Amino acid sequence: MPLILGTNSIKDTGYDVANSCRFNDNDSASMSRTTETPTNVDKYTFSVWIKRGNLGISNCKIFSIGSGTYGEEKLELKSDDLLWRRTEDDAGETDYERQTDRKFRDPSAWMHIFIAYDSSDGTAGDRMKMYINGVQETSFSGSINPDSNENALLNTASKTLYIGRYKGSDIQHYDGYMAELAFVDGVDHAVTDFGEFDSDSPTIWKPKDISSGITWGNNGFYLDFEDSSALGNDVSGNNNDFTVANLAATDQATDTPTNNFCTMNPLANKVTSVTFSEGNLKTDFANGRGGSSSTFGLTTGKWYVEKNITTMPQDERFHLGVVPFEIQDADDMINTNNQGIGISGFNAVIYADSGSGSAVLDNFFGNNTTRFDSWTGIIGMALDLTSGSETIAFSKDGAWVTGSGTTDTDFSNATKLDISTPLARHDVWHIACGTGNSTGTSGVFSMNFGSPPFSISSGNSDGNNLGNFEYAVPSGYYALCTKNLAEFGG
Repeated sequence: MPLILGTNSIKDTGYDVANSCRFNDNDSASMSRTTETPTNVDKYTFSVWIKRGNLGISNCKIFSIGSGTYGEEKLELKSDDLLWRRTEDDAGETDYERQTDRKFRDPSAWMHIFIAYDSSDGTAGDRMKMYINGVQETSFSGSINPDSNENALLNTASKTLYIGRYKGSDIQHYDGYMAELAFVDGVDHAVTDFGEFDSDSPTIWKPKDISSGITWGNNGFYLDFEDSSALGNDVSGNNNDFTVANLAATDQATDTPTNNFCTMNPLANKVTSVTFSEGNLKTDFANGRGGSSSTFGLTTGKWYVEKNITTMPQDERFHLGVVPFEIQDADDMINTNNQGIGISGFNAVIYADSGSGSAVLDNFFGNNTTRFDSWTGIIGMALDLTSGSETIAFSKDGAWVTGSGTTDTDFSNATKLDISTPLARHDVWHIACGTGNSTGTSGVFSMNFGSPPFSISSGNSDGNNLGNFEYAVPSGYYALCTKNLAEFGG
């Protein structure tokens, strides 16, 4: 099953991370606190799990601290997707740095970044160590060691530490998810104090419970993001809480390193410009025709997805369905002649081979006003990829389309279209959404695979008690996350 999981185990990990925080760069989201007198200015540990949102952002800050025009200590992802850990003095000269020579641009996987700083170490190369997913980075495109006993700016008193933005102007914002964000003042911990390799899958790095057994020091903090009303709440016991800016309760996510949820994939999209936001769950097809597919590929199982329509294109052309792995490129995904996009109304799309328009189930809803009174709202999709019973069904605001031209809240009465013929042509399928709008007006949609980017008023989970949906999940269908994939995904 060619599903990119990266650092994520698709089985039970033992220790579960409950929540993450979703940072949206367009919102200028960030956190900040003023540092205190350190326990030991020469030693610290920094640890965070991240899952990327928008890629190619210039100076995408994970943290930044400093004062004056130039003085700064930072951890950031550069526009070329290299990871850069650097400290500059007040003159703008580099004091010490580690810049990777490999790129980190997988939007489907969580990764762990761990930094241990001890400038008293007699081995210069060990004074600042960087680990990615439990493995120490040893090859860098730029590397300067700290001087012996050089004070860490990150652990200097009376500085403002920012999470998710630049230390000066409110710019260079992080985009994506963060989880298990921790800082230890006075100890350069081993990476194995914060994570471990899975005993059954030894290439999979997973988090450890750090809620006890850590001596945090004066400036230490641990953000678990489990309080949606106070996302900057420090649970280390120090009460070194962060002040949040432009973060809301809906930015608390259940997409975590121990249960990775599907998102849309910024590496497989377009035709025309598509803007991704809210952790790659909100798509804005600003210039007419566009499409995007999901990060997770599917071969079997029964899955439920919701699509929230916030802005409908002027000529009401949008689609939701699945696309085979082989034709995720935009020109194949959204093809006017072959994919039925030219029909006004909702296209329930089963994308097939380029040129085989007969495999497309288009205009499923049509313009039948007896079914829907408007095109805004939440469209639900129940996708059954079980061998021998492949079907797809759609709902509008919790009411399923039936064969009689009406809707019914009872899923047993829903029209379940047989999609076995197009599915037989390909092995792996991805969820797809987009617009076939020809007028150049925007279509803005938010996808909910179970960790929603928008407010849910009711709250419904699947049979495994996973996911958060506006409407009831049909019995036997599941949220698209790695825990469910381990059980039902083949």
